[in-house]
Amino acid sequence: MTLASTISLLQSTSLLPGVVVAYQYGYHDPIVQAFGVDGAGTALSTDSIFPVASVTKLALALALLHQVDRGTLSLDMPIGTILPGLHMDAQTRTIRQLLSHTSGYGMDVTNKQGRHAIGLTWELLRADCLVEAPQTEPNLHVQYSNLAYIILGAILERVTGLRCADALTQTVFRSLGIRGWLGYNPDVAHAIIGDIRGVHRGTELETFNSPFWRSLALPSGGLCTDAHGAMTLVQAFLPSGSFLSDELISAATTDQTHGLAGGFMKPLWWEHGSWGLGPELRGNKTPHWVDASYPPHSFGHSGASGMIAWADPDNRLSLAILGARAADGGWLLRHGPALTKSIRDEVGI
Repeated sequence: MTLASTISLLQSTSLLPGVVVAYQYGYHDPIVQAFGVDGAGTALSTDSIFPVASVTKLALALALLHQVDRGTLSLDMPIGTILPGLHMDAQTRTIRQLLSHTSGYGMDVTNKQGRHAIGLTWELLRADCLVEAPQTEPNLHVQYSNLAYIILGAILERVTGLRCADALTQTVFRSLGIRGWLGYNPDVAHAIIGDIRGVHRGTELETFNSPFWRSLALPSGGLCTDAHGAMTLVQAFLPSGSFLSDELISAATTDQTHGLAGGFMKPLWWEHGSWGLGPELRGNKTPHWVDASYPPHSFGHSGASGMIAWADPDNRLSLAILGARAADGGWLLRHGPALTKSIRDEVGI
């Protein structure tokens, strides 16, 4: 099926109100297409701004790896040497382990929902996360961890002297020409994500859509950008890129887990939870939101707001799919493979 027909089918069955797709094949010009409406019924355009959730982690990884290239950080330095006040059991965990989700930290800070209230700020959340204890020893399994990436955000602040949101803007977004930011920007309309689940649905605390949530500027998931911006993030990890050294690009897109099992939670808990230094690797994971026609060493990231940014280095194909429906209901896992396969079909590979 073509990309347009695949999306039309999702729309006709009320699975997806709308989506913006960007892709680039080889050295051809990028293509960006908008289909349908957002969760509030507003027509989407090719420059619509979305909360891309955990696709943000690609930006944070780029910023930290840039510091490694500069010699400010090293991948295997204990994080306790950088962050004062860190929980004693976390002192010897490394930047490599945090980036690859093998540090032993849990998925989120304890009592996440209880902390989610008016008055919470990035600074308060960061302080809570620094004193959080890891759940296990490192390198036992792959446990996807937002908590680990909040700690990585604190590390970036420590070495740059900037608030994390500002460090990402100066280091990554401006350098790569990305229209994006962390934090609440009242001057720009954002696409509304539909089908938000959880206790804060429809309230002033609603995930992704509320000014409160965006104001947290989470380095683990708070980026707002357009489809071209999300695609540009994953393109920065392609071979012969200009943002990172070739050595670090290779390391970032090579499995750092040494065959460990793991992932998110069932059913997304795999025999081999392949992960690089920021980017997830496709591997042979089943189920997965990226079609199995993509090679095992293809890489990228998903976002719980209904997002995928992915790259196939063999064919120099990169893409971003920004959906207007949150992934919690399962549409991205069930239909992401068809969407990503249709993009391969569009370019003839």
